[in-house]
Amino acid sequence: MDATKLRELKLFVQQLEASPALLANPALRFFRDYLERHGAKLPSVAYGEEDKPAGGCCGGHGPGGHGHHDATEEAESDDDMPGMEEKSMPPKTYEDENVTDDESDVELDNEGVVESDDEPPQKMGDQSVEVTEEKMDEAQLSKGKAVEAMADGKLNEALEHFTAAIVCNPHSAILFANRAGVYVKMKKPNAAIRDADAAIKINPDSAKGYKCRGEAKAMLGQWEEAAKDLRLACRLDYDEETAKVLKKVEPNVHKIEEHRRKYDRLRKERNEKRAAREREARRAEAQAAYAKAKKAENAAPPRSSARPGGMPGFPGGMPAGMGGMPGMGGFPGGMPAGMGGMGGMPGMGGMPGMGGMPGMGGMPGMGGMPGAGPGGVDMSKILNDPELMAAFSDPDVMAALQDVMKNPANLAKHQGNPKVAPIIAKMFSKFGGGAPGQPAA
Repeated sequence: MDATKLRELKLFVQQLEASPALLANPALRFFRDYLERHGAKLPSVAYGEEDKPAGGCCGGHGPGGHGHHDATEEAESDDDMPGMEEKSMPPKTYEDENVTDDESDVELDNEGVVESDDEPPQKMGDQSVEVTEEKMDEAQLSKGKAVEAMADGKLNEALEHFTAAIVCNPHSAILFANRAGVYVKMKKPNAAIRDADAAIKINPDSAKGYKCRGEAKAMLGQWEEAAKDLRLACRLDYDEETAKVLKKVEPNVHKIEEHRRKYDRLRKERNEKRAAREREARRAEAQAAYAKAKKAENAAPPRSSARPGGMPGFPGGMPAGMGGMPGMGGFPGGMPAGMGGMGGMPGMGGMPGMGGMPGMGGMPGMGGMPGAGPGGVDMSKILNDPELMAAFSDPDVMAALQDVMKNPANLAKHQGNPKVAPIIAKMFSKFGGGAPGQPAA
């Protein structure tokens, strides 16, 4: 493929990489279809509105119809996610992504540029032969004839004589350099470069070899390489003709170098901005994931505060000293000592699963009762009392009991509650004593 077309194709691909939205142009529909046929997955911005189905999803394109459904579209569906609406929008097309849109081939002065010559390589002689004095004399004779032919403008004849001289003495750098000069005049740059390379290989300081190679590369439009060879030729053996050729080449070289610096800088800036946007997109995705998880957590039913084995509504049960009733929640903190004139019940045996009532001393004067645990308290009276068991599931009753347990002095404010007061009185009566101001049951 022609080098110019390859360069144009490369620029086109760079444009698409920087701005995939260009594929939405109807004129590029054929190229987009070609990419999809070969399994390419294109972003949603590569499709115009007319290419999308009624549902708005461009899944109808590409293999399997799912080539363009990505995380961005999924985020867009979460309309009620707080604070994430802007982050979930489709990617914007940024101005700096299109820097290659303005990049074009440098406008150069291509005067003197010729088509590449594709003739078979010329005779280069046998580098392994030993050159005798006789062969050297014969080479010099052919060289003289070549110079005379050149003076008469007979380039083909000069070429034949230089070739004969090279066959006799393939170790002479000047013969190769002179024949390269003939090829330059004949506008055959590739042949000239082959001879110039041979001359420079034999003599790395061959000024004419560098000059002819520089001129030949200028003919091919290889301006920077041409300038390099011509500058070196001037340093080795300055002459006006070489300097004149270099002066014509250098403006093109300066344009190329300036063009490269400009677009290298723009590409660097574009890549830096693209990297910043990618970091922003990753941060937005992380925020969206966090918000989604938070939303799911808030929508989940609240966990029960009751602990296994305690009385419902009394987290932590009745710790220390008192066994528990199966399935009953505890009284947080227990019943403080001295509540309602009651001492503690030291050493009360417990029923599995029930927290204890710390700080309860013994009830003086109580003897043992059938079925009672240590301290003379018959726990079966509570377990077998349906009214008490039902009351324990009433939030109002439980709140009042907790209030009293935190501070026994709070009992007074619940005395007037017809729902709570009888339960509290009945509980105290079950423990063998009455609530303050009430007789024991």
